[in-house]
Amino acid sequence: MKIWRIALLPALLLTLGTGVAQPAQAVTPTKKTLVTLHKQGGFAGLDDRVIVYTNGCARLSRRTGLTVDKCLTRKEVATLRGHLKRLRLGRSEAQPQGADFIKYTVSYKGHRVSRYTLTTSWSPVVRDLEKALEKYWAPD
Repeated sequence: MKIWRIALLPALLLTLGTGVAQPAQAVTPTKKTLVTLHKQGGFAGLDDRVIVYTNGCARLSRRTGLTVDKCLTRKEVATLRGHLKRLRLGRSEAQPQGADFIKYTVSYKGHRVSRYTLTTSWSPVVRDLEKALEKYWAPD
């Protein structure tokens, strides 16, 4: 009987040790992008970016300063999603003659379009994303 216990003990420890000794692999959820805005150009040399993920959080950056990660409120996300439902991306607009124009590039549902003048369906989306940038991005 003692021999059986002696033989079983190492097998039991090996089995238990295998489950405990291995480190748990961290599961990192992939961030899915809902919409992005890249606003660049103009007299001031803008280079603003807003990326909103499907979970309602956003990555905000400007030409100067750090990149900031913040989560929008439920109301802000609901408003943005409502405006996105009415968004018609259309085609990219050719760069106008002259200087100091602001280029707006929106990426949504796998399409990326650049415009220099905002259409009626673009304006609310761009306004929502600019508000988020103003509210949540702050230089250190």
